[in-house]
Amino acid sequence: MSKINPGEISALIKEQIEKYSKEIQTENVGTVIRVGDGIALVHGLDEAMSGELLEFENDVYGMVLNLEKDHVGAVILDEATNIKEGDTVKTSGRILEVPVGEELLGRVINPLGQPIDGLGSINTKETRYLERKAQGVMARKSVDEPLQTGIKVLDALVPIGRGQRELIIGDRKTGKTAIALDTIINQKEEDVICIYVAIGQKESTVAQVQQTLKKYGADEYTIVVSASASEPAPLLYLAPYAGVSIGEHFMFQGKSVLIVYDDLSKHATAYRELSLLLRRPPGREAFPGDVFYLHSRLLERAAKLNDDLGGGSITALPIIETQAGDISAYIPTNVISITDGQIFLQSDLFNSGVRPAINAGLSVSRVGGSAQIKAIKKVSGTLRLDLASYRELEAFTQFGSDLDEATRKKLERGKRTVEILKQGLHEVMPVNKQVLSIYALTNGYLDDVKIEDIKRFEQAMHEHFDSDEKGKEVLDHIKSKKTLPDRDTIDNVIEKFKKSFA
Repeated sequence: MSKINPGEISALIKEQIEKYSKEIQTENVGTVIRVGDGIALVHGLDEAMSGELLEFENDVYGMVLNLEKDHVGAVILDEATNIKEGDTVKTSGRILEVPVGEELLGRVINPLGQPIDGLGSINTKETRYLERKAQGVMARKSVDEPLQTGIKVLDALVPIGRGQRELIIGDRKTGKTAIALDTIINQKEEDVICIYVAIGQKESTVAQVQQTLKKYGADEYTIVVSASASEPAPLLYLAPYAGVSIGEHFMFQGKSVLIVYDDLSKHATAYRELSLLLRRPPGREAFPGDVFYLHSRLLERAAKLNDDLGGGSITALPIIETQAGDISAYIPTNVISITDGQIFLQSDLFNSGVRPAINAGLSVSRVGGSAQIKAIKKVSGTLRLDLASYRELEAFTQFGSDLDEATRKKLERGKRTVEILKQGLHEVMPVNKQVLSIYALTNGYLDDVKIEDIKRFEQAMHEHFDSDEKGKEVLDHIKSKKTLPDRDTIDNVIEKFKKSFA
C-alpha cells in the first residue's frame, strides 16, 4: 500500500486555490406579458439589443424588434403556441445569424438556414449576421461588366450590369418570375452564383421553380431561400436579408452573385403586419414610417466591389407586383427610387402574345451602355427609337388606312422588330446570336421575310452560322472579343443563307 505524502496534498490544494476564479455570470432574464400572432411583449430585458436573439422556454427563439421604455417587442421565429404569459425569456447576447457557404448550393432552405428540401442536413462552417451595414462609396467601383440575361429585349435595350439593382415590375401573371428564372438559367456558363428568395409564394410554386432550375441544370449553382405563404410573418420579413447575407459571403470572395427577391410587395406586407401588431404608428396605406428604410438597407447591399476588395459583386433583381399597372403606388415608387432602373411588364402586351411583355418605353437601365458588350451596343443603337415610333404610328394608323410609302416601311420594320424580340419561356439565347438577330433586323435582311416566318428564319440563320466556317468565325469573334467583326464577312454569310432559305 503506497503512502500518501502530505506535501503533495498541500501542493495540490495550493494549485487549486491559485486557479480558482470568482467570475460571476449574469443573465438578463425577463417575463412574457403578452403573446399572440407571432409577437411577444417581454418585461425586464433592460439590456436587450435591437435584432438580438431571445431564448424562450421549450427551445423557441425570437428576435427583438421594438425597444420600449418598460418592455421589448419581439417576433417569434417558431411556433408560438408553446409560449404563454408569465414564461421566462433570456437574452442570448447574439445578433441573428444565417449559415453561409458553398454547402448551400443546390439546396432549398428557410430564412434561418435550415434545409426544407428533404435532402438531409447541411454542414456549413461559417455564419454571417442577417443585418449588416452596406458597403460605402469608397469600397465600390462603377458597374462596367454586363450580366447577360439571355433575353434579347433586355440585353439590347435594358442592359443589366454586375453590381446593379434592376427592378422587375408589373401586374400579376405578366411573366416577372419567368424573366428572373431565365436570367438564372443563362448564368450556366457565366460563373455566377444565383440566389432565389421566395417571399410569400405558395409552396407548390417554390417546388415548381426548383424543378425548372433542375431541368435546365441551374440548381447546381443556385440557392433557394423560401418563406412560403403558410409561414409566420417574421420569417417572410427575414427572408431577403438571409438571402443577401449568403450572397455577401461569396461577394467578399471575389465572386459574382445574382439575387432575385420574389417579391418585395409581399415582404412589405409582412413587415406592415408585424409593425401593426407591435403598435407602431401607421402611415400611408397603413405601412409604418420606416418601410422605405426596410428596402433601402436591403438593396444598398448589392454592390460591385473595388479591386482591392476582390472585385466581387451582388446584382439584385427585386420584383414588385402592381395593381392595374399603377407604378405610382407607395411601395412601387419607393423601390423605383432605390434601384438603378426598372423592367416594366405590361398586361396588354402579354395578352396580345408579346412575350416577354416588356414595355420598352417605360423600362430603363440607369447603368446603360456601360453594361453592354460593344457588339450589341453597336447593332441596337436605333432599336429603342424604332420601337417607340412604331408604337406611335401603330396607334395613329388605327384611324385611317391611307399611308405613304415611308410610313408603311416604318410600320413593316416595326412589326418585324416586335417579332424578332419575342422569345419563348426559358429559351435563353447567347449574346453572340442575339447580335446576329438584331444585325439582320437593323440592316434590312428581314424586310422581305413574312412576319409568320421570322422565328423560323432566325432559327435557321443561327444553325447556318453554327455550321458555316465563316459563320463560326463570326460567332467566335463576337464571343471572345465582344466586338462586331468585319461587316462584309457577316453580310456574305447572311446573304449566302438567304439564298437557301425558302
